[in-house]
Amino acid sequence: MPLSLSRGCGEDEGVAHFLAHDGTRLAYREDGGAGEGGPLLCLPGGPMRASAYLGDLGGLSAHRRLVLLDLRGTGGSEAPADPASYRCDRQVDDVEALRAHLGLDRIDLLTHSAGGDLAILYAARYPRRVRTLTLVAARARALGVDFTPEQRREAAALRTDEPWFEDAYEAYLRIWDGSATDADFDAGTPFFYGNRTAAARAHAAAEVAQSNDEAADAYASEGAFADPAGTRAAVAGLDARVLVLAGELDGGPLPRVAATVAGLFPHAETVVQPGAGHFPWVDDPDRFAGTVATFLSR
Repeated sequence: MPLSLSRGCGEDEGVAHFLAHDGTRLAYREDGGAGEGGPLLCLPGGPMRASAYLGDLGGLSAHRRLVLLDLRGTGGSEAPADPASYRCDRQVDDVEALRAHLGLDRIDLLTHSAGGDLAILYAARYPRRVRTLTLVAARARALGVDFTPEQRREAAALRTDEPWFEDAYEAYLRIWDGSATDADFDAGTPFFYGNRTAAARAHAAAEVAQSNDEAADAYASEGAFADPAGTRAAVAGLDARVLVLAGELDGGPLPRVAATVAGLFPHAETVVQPGAGHFPWVDDPDRFAGTVATFLSR
């Protein structure tokens, strides 16, 4: 597999590049490294949102060296010659290329949201390469588990006492029935966070500039999750320890759905972060970083 590393003058400190199997130049950012343990490979969600939105994962970089991949066509990574390669299952070998580039025999892998499908497919295809898997508010369509509009409404009902609820609720529902406008996405944003803090507002405001809509449309396109039964069978034999972390207030996944996902792995545990939405490291950085660091250190 042809791989190379380059650091160019004027590029952001900590950003490096390597070549994927098809020659696409991909970028990753390194953060931290003072803590014990090897690197923690981090896959973003979105889908297809640049890894910058992960930040330092609430200070997790104080415990582990984070290696944050920009998926093809996002952040510092090139767009591929073949747009069909944005499909989730076709990006599995990008993760494997990064592992090989870093010279790691086994990896600790963390992912968020839509990146859950990519990480699960990677673990199914390369089970001997995964030491730990941390799924944060992660999707699991690759396993045949999806989040329904009814589940989103159930989670939203937990927020009825919020002063913004009435203005945001109908817009939030339109996001999940496919009729949302840009204004609806903006209005529904509070449901994705535990609190409407300045940090949460800034985090949400950066989403549009960090996202590749064309790539997002292709990510879960037909064939991406063609064999959920086969993927379930593959992860049922996974030796890796798995953490499934859900936000108490999140509808994707609801805590009980996160527990269902965990039950498909032989060595998994579920943690529900109190008061958190879809971005738990933004809602309570210390609790999030502490939870994940403790899991990784066992």
